[in-house]
Amino acid sequence: MRIRLLFLLHVILPLTMFAQSGSFTIKGLVRGLPDGTEVGLYVDDVNSEPVAKAKSEKGSFELKGSVTEPYIHILTYGDKTQRLAIFLDNSKITLNGIVEAVAKAEVKGSPTHADFDAYNMEFSPMFEQLSAVVKDLNERKPDPEGKLRAEYEGLVKSIQEKTDKYIQSRPNSYVSAFAAMVATQLNTDVAITENRYNLLNEKVKQGYFGTMLAKNISDSKVGKIGSDAVDFVQNDTAGNPVKLSSFRGKYVLIDFWASWCRPCRMENPTVVKAYNQYKEKNFTVLGVSLDRSKDAWVKAIADDQLTWTHVSDLKFWSNEVALKYKVESIPQNFLLDPSGKIIAKNLRGEQLLETLKGLLN
Repeated sequence: MRIRLLFLLHVILPLTMFAQSGSFTIKGLVRGLPDGTEVGLYVDDVNSEPVAKAKSEKGSFELKGSVTEPYIHILTYGDKTQRLAIFLDNSKITLNGIVEAVAKAEVKGSPTHADFDAYNMEFSPMFEQLSAVVKDLNERKPDPEGKLRAEYEGLVKSIQEKTDKYIQSRPNSYVSAFAAMVATQLNTDVAITENRYNLLNEKVKQGYFGTMLAKNISDSKVGKIGSDAVDFVQNDTAGNPVKLSSFRGKYVLIDFWASWCRPCRMENPTVVKAYNQYKEKNFTVLGVSLDRSKDAWVKAIADDQLTWTHVSDLKFWSNEVALKYKVESIPQNFLLDPSGKIIAKNLRGEQLLETLKGLLN
């Protein structure tokens, strides 16, 4: 398995934020900075327009502006090769550094950036160590005794434990939402992320990283066994809208497939067998096709004798139901109980038949 790491402290994203009152001032002193050097403060690497800019004089400069919420900004000067990440809030801030190492400049006066400094001091060494281990694992370096894997798992565990402690000690900090978001890349348990999110105060939850967390939690719950199936409406082959919840009271197999998908077509005889065997026992199938040609879709239904209800918006992989259910490969299915709860998923061949036998015989 290839492991991919993309830590958010190295990624600045465009954002829509909520209003925060006040303004910021950054009074900087960078020793060795030539007079007339342009100093810029940017919200990300994509936007060309700085949030604030100034010219240096005797190494000093002053940046003024306001932010709608505390968020990571990038301070650069000259050719922009020197960069400093500041978790900026509306505070009176001082910056003190040298021209050769602006990334190590001392930033004072911002409570949010102080939290960010504390975060980086504790977590950056672990992330660097983890990245090195991941590189070795991805390059398939010999690991006969499993030491690399054990080191990876130990680092992940330590990061998760320290993330919990960090958030518990700073529930009012926007950096805590950032920390929780970073940790999601090393954690597949949505319950852990949700517990961290619930510790945050309401303002932080409504911020950029809080909103990202909420979306991550919501997305992770879609299609999970034990969760309620997300309702949807899509048109059948005759153009009539069909709503998933209209099947409430029956066991329903939501079957994602397409006429062009050979594995789907190979699986169809099993689904036909299951439907014919249990359609009189409170069971049905709802086919959701990722086709883009209506003719091909309808022909495949007839050819494979798929006599249940079928829906599609003919948008291929952009099918809106497939996007809702995070479907990235087909065939894929979800089995719902009469209350609309997902009780099984990705049932294939005899496993589908045996599951239905246990429920309906």
